[in-house]
Amino acid sequence: MLIQKPSEISSSEITPEHVYLSRNHFIKAAGGIGAALAVASCQRWMGATKIEENQQPPSSKALFDELGDPLTPYSSITTYNNYYEFGSDKQSPAERAKTFRTSPWEIVVDGLVRNPKTFGLEDLLRIFVQEERIYRLRCVEGWSMVIPWIGFSLAELLREVQPLSHADYVRFETVYAPGQMQMQNIKTYPWPYQEGLRIDEAMHELTILATGLYGKNMPPQNGAPIRLVVPWKFGFKSIKSIVRIELVQEKPLTFWRSIDPEEYGFFANVNPDISHSRWSQQSERRIGEISRRRTLLFNGYGEQVAHLYAGMDLRLDY
Repeated sequence: MLIQKPSEISSSEITPEHVYLSRNHFIKAAGGIGAALAVASCQRWMGATKIEENQQPPSSKALFDELGDPLTPYSSITTYNNYYEFGSDKQSPAERAKTFRTSPWEIVVDGLVRNPKTFGLEDLLRIFVQEERIYRLRCVEGWSMVIPWIGFSLAELLREVQPLSHADYVRFETVYAPGQMQMQNIKTYPWPYQEGLRIDEAMHELTILATGLYGKNMPPQNGAPIRLVVPWKFGFKSIKSIVRIELVQEKPLTFWRSIDPEEYGFFANVNPDISHSRWSQQSERRIGEISRRRTLLFNGYGEQVAHLYAGMDLRLDY
C-alpha cells in the first residue's frame, strides 16, 4: 500500500491539477518508488466542489504502488466499471450515472452501537482527515487496476459510534433509488445492494471509506459520493454509494451470496488457489496491459492482513 497523509486539510477546494502534477514530478525526480513511499502529500480536498466536464485528470506517469506498478489511467478507471445498478456491462455505468444525484447525502450508522449517528457527507469531510491511498483493485472476474483513492479509515468512523462488544459484523447498504438507478427496477435482483465485513476486517487500517480518486470527487460510476474500499478482497466487497452502516451480531446476507453463494463467498479474499466455478483465479489482466500477471494472495497485502485469518481454512472460508 502507499498512504500519503496531508499535513493540513482545507475545506475550500480540490487540489489543483498543477499541484498534483508538480508533486508527481518531484516524486519522480527524487527517486521514483522509494521517494514516493517517503513523501507526505499536501493535498487539499473538498467534496462539494464541482468538477467540470472538460477538466482533465492529472497525469499518472510518475506514481506507482509499492510493488512498482503504475497507476491505472483516470480515463480507464472511470469508463470500465462494474456497477450493476446502472447496467450489467462495463461501459453503461459511465453514461447512465451522469445524472445520478449525490447531494444532499446522508449515511446512517446504527445497530449495536452506543452512539448511533447520521452523518451528512459534509460532516464526514469535515470530521475525518482525507488521505490519498494507492491500492490495487482485483475483480473476481479476473481483471485489476491500481487506483489512487481519496478517503479515510472506516475504523475512525466506527469509533465515533462506539460498537458494542457483541457487534461481530458490519453490514453496508447502497442507496435504493430506482428512479435514477435503472437496474433497480429489475425485481429479480435483491436490491438494495448489501455487503458485510467481520468487525476486525472493518477496523483494519487498510479498510477505508473513499470519497474520491485521483485528487477529484468520486465519479458517480465509481460509487459517488462515498464507497467502501477493502483492497485485499475482490472488488464486489467494496460496496458503492453507501447510505447505511449497521453493526450486527450475525453474519449479514450479502447481495451476491444471496444470488449464488457457491460463487461468491462472504470473505471474498483474493486467493489464486480458489478458482471461481467458471474460471481460474491464478492470473489477472491489469487494465491497459495485454499479457496476464500472477494473482497475489490477499492481493499482495498478506503481510498486513494474513493474521486476521489465522486458523481458518482459506479453501473453505472463501
